[in-house]
Amino acid sequence: MAAVNGFATAFGGVKLGTLSRTNPVGFKVGPRLVKRGEVRCDVDLEEKKSASVAALEQFKISADRYMKERSSIAVIGLSVHTAPVEMREKLAVPEAQWPHAISELCGLNHIEEAAVLSTCNRMEIYVVALSWNRGIREVIEWMAKTSGIPAEELRQHLFMLRDSDATRHLFEVSAGLDSLVLGEGQILSQVKQVVRIGQASGGLGKNIDRMFKDAITAGKRVRTETNISSGAVSVSSAAVELALMKLPKAHADSARMLLIGAGKMGKLVIKHLASKGCKQVVVVNRSVEKVNAIREEMKDIEIIYRPLDEMRSAAAEADVVYTSTASETPLFLKEHVEALPGVSEEIGVRLFIDISVPRNVGSCVSDVQNARVYNVDDLKEVVEANKEDRLRKAMEAQELITEELKKFEAWRDSLETVPTIKKLRSYADRIRASELEKCLQKIGEDTLTKKMRKSIEELSSGIVNKLLHGPLQHLRCDGSDSRTLDETLENMHALNRMFSLDTEKDIMERKIKAKVEKAQT
Repeated sequence: MAAVNGFATAFGGVKLGTLSRTNPVGFKVGPRLVKRGEVRCDVDLEEKKSASVAALEQFKISADRYMKERSSIAVIGLSVHTAPVEMREKLAVPEAQWPHAISELCGLNHIEEAAVLSTCNRMEIYVVALSWNRGIREVIEWMAKTSGIPAEELRQHLFMLRDSDATRHLFEVSAGLDSLVLGEGQILSQVKQVVRIGQASGGLGKNIDRMFKDAITAGKRVRTETNISSGAVSVSSAAVELALMKLPKAHADSARMLLIGAGKMGKLVIKHLASKGCKQVVVVNRSVEKVNAIREEMKDIEIIYRPLDEMRSAAAEADVVYTSTASETPLFLKEHVEALPGVSEEIGVRLFIDISVPRNVGSCVSDVQNARVYNVDDLKEVVEANKEDRLRKAMEAQELITEELKKFEAWRDSLETVPTIKKLRSYADRIRASELEKCLQKIGEDTLTKKMRKSIEELSSGIVNKLLHGPLQHLRCDGSDSRTLDETLENMHALNRMFSLDTEKDIMERKIKAKVEKAQT
């Protein structure tokens, strides 16, 4: 997602997680990394097969250790309250690159599923990991590699949450509870975009897909069943408020406004400028079509279009410059701003309000005497008011989130027993078919009418179904009864032992085999 089209800020206390000190060595599949300048010989088919077999054998040796821990849902990330904008912009993943990032993450040895939520004020990676310790380590190494930030430095700013804590965090993010601007609506559309892109690319697994969809449901419920969105400001409106706070009050109405970028965030800037009584705004954009569309929608403010190659001349005539583009390089550096003429004595200094990540205005601009730069981290000043009221609304919303969280966890718990149910049913059906065939051979095909044969088959199916009804009922874990997950899993293990189903090892072997085959191709 382009930085200006995705934005969420942090609210409340910092969630911190720590890695366990236990760091067992994981097996390695796939080709080794090749250093720059090193010539790599192609691995022939037989070597690939050998590597595949070796990886599977190594898995089988340590399978018991893997089966002791359930696959974990985890979120590893940072946000406005854990990392400065200088770090966040290095980790930002443009929307067009989300599918590629998901593919790379799912290619890690211990990661089954993945999703990326990258906005102006947060970069969060959601995964389903075969192993918590190994999976977290691999994701952090991936983040360090893609951003160029050493892993040791990253860990100082990352938060890591597991299973229900990770799910609750996503639900809170979707509901706007984790935003600096409580209840802001932009983040919900960003969560929806994760699902849309993930489904289009085929990158989302069933756990991550269901979790994000339930997060969307939670976000909608919080906004419709509480008054959390009433009076809430957006990031764009906070940016407008910040500019008005910094301008001399006597001359705020006459300040010349310039907006660079006419995307979603830019459009909201214009909307809030109009609501504050601004009569005119100059908009610099790559194309005129978006500006014309905004002009048609907003009749209360005069919108003047300037093409991108006139950006600097437009800035020379502005007192306040809002930047909201997806550019990955700064639009304004110190030398550019120094070349601009000064503003009027009444205004004093030219303001640059940069709501983009990566930033559109270099921090070096702050060294210019007649300029001031504010970025997304500076918006906290605007939303500090009415903090108690916002906290009260957040507590009301937590009850709804808890309800949705229970539904998701019940669904995920029910997945634990599905393989055993399928194998037990298949085992019983094989016995039924075998014994039915023996019975029919003894009776003789010639002596049976179609009706008699059908009756015997229905009798055998009915006996099997009635015998399986009790065991299968005790494998249910969907929140419909008082049975706990531990009791259900104990029943599952008992059935696995009694009928030699061995479902857990089969599932793990399939997962590892899929990893090996993917790495080899």
